[in-house]
Order: sequence, then C-alpha cells, then structure tokens
Amino acid sequence: MGGKHDSPASVDAPPSEEAAGARSPFPEGTPAGLTNHLLIAMPQLTDPNFAQTVALICEHTEKGALGIVLNKPLPMVLSDVLTQMKLEPCTEDIGGQPVLRGGPVHTDRGFVLHRPGGQWEHTHKVSDAIQVTTSRDVLAAMARGEGPSDAFIALGYAGWESGQLEKEMRDNAWASVAVDARVVFEMPFEERWAGAWKLLGIDVDRLSPDAGHA
Repeated sequence: MGGKHDSPASVDAPPSEEAAGARSPFPEGTPAGLTNHLLIAMPQLTDPNFAQTVALICEHTEKGALGIVLNKPLPMVLSDVLTQMKLEPCTEDIGGQPVLRGGPVHTDRGFVLHRPGGQWEHTHKVSDAIQVTTSRDVLAAMARGEGPSDAFIALGYAGWESGQLEKEMRDNAWASVAVDARVVFEMPFEERWAGAWKLLGIDVDRLSPDAGHA
C-alpha cells in the first residue's frame, strides 16, 4: 500500500546530496482525478505506514500516483537535513523546524512543500496554491532565511502503481477531498487527519470503523 518502490534507506537518514539531482519521481501521463486532493486514511486502516494519516496527492495519472503524508513528524529537525547537505541554518528557529515522514518510498529523498514563490531548479506544481520542490537550491534558500512561504520538508513519499490507488479506494482504505491549503500549511500536524475529515463534514470521533463510501 502506497509503497511501490520501498527504499532500503532508513527514515532517520537525511537525504543525500546525490538524491537531490535524481530523476523526478512524479508519474507522467494523462492526469487522473485525485491530483490536488487529500487522501484520508479510513479509521480501519491499520497499515503502520498509513494509519490515521492524511496525504497530499501531488500527481495522479493512469500510470500511478505520488503522495506526501502531511501529519507524521520524524524525530529530527531541519538542521539535521541541512548539515547532511553541508548547509547551515542562519537561526535556531529555522534549524528547529520539524521534518515529516512523507511516506515509505525512497526515504533518502527530500520534498519541500511550499506556497508559490521563487524560481527553483526542480519544482512540481500541484495547484495554484501548492508547489513541491526537490532541488537543493530551495534548501539553501531556507537555510539563509530566504525560502518560499510556509515551506516544510518531508522525507520519502507514498507511491501507487497503475490502478493500485483506485483499488484501495474501492476497498474503502481511503476517503478523499479536494485540497484546502490551510490543512497543508496552517493546521498543526496532530490536527490534520481530523481536520481533513471536517472538510467532508465528518467528525472523525463519531465515524464508525466500518464506515465506507460509494
């Protein structure tokens, strides 16, 4: 589930400099329906990688999908990532920013989610309000205090092969809702799963584990 190319790298390891220049992981092809949606784990989903998670689907085509989990902080901070890349944060506040576990695939790769702004070498537009950058230049700018607005980094991603996500949706592993950028950038991590449910008008505390969707 959501892990089509599991990486042997530890989720505790900051991304290597070499990983920053790797080929784009975003699937190519005809856009499908869940790009720019939040994928919300159903209460009965017990996979330890995805239980009570909410993920941003950055790209969904007939060839597969890529998502970034938005609510699972790692036991590390931005300065750990920057040090690995031979960068130094200009302030303690910058260095102390949390780092998320974006998913179980290629956990040596960093994804910076941010609002539009700046010119970066490798940026993927999710929507008019959300971009994902995978190049070193954005981290260097963040270290200097010159990064894009509301930026944060996630290590790894969730990946689905062709038809896999659609099957998981039919099996009631996930619900989905159009993205509200406030969930991505403004809501505390620990509130994002419940906050995503609220976009559907659902109080997750009252949601039966046996609930599904059409």
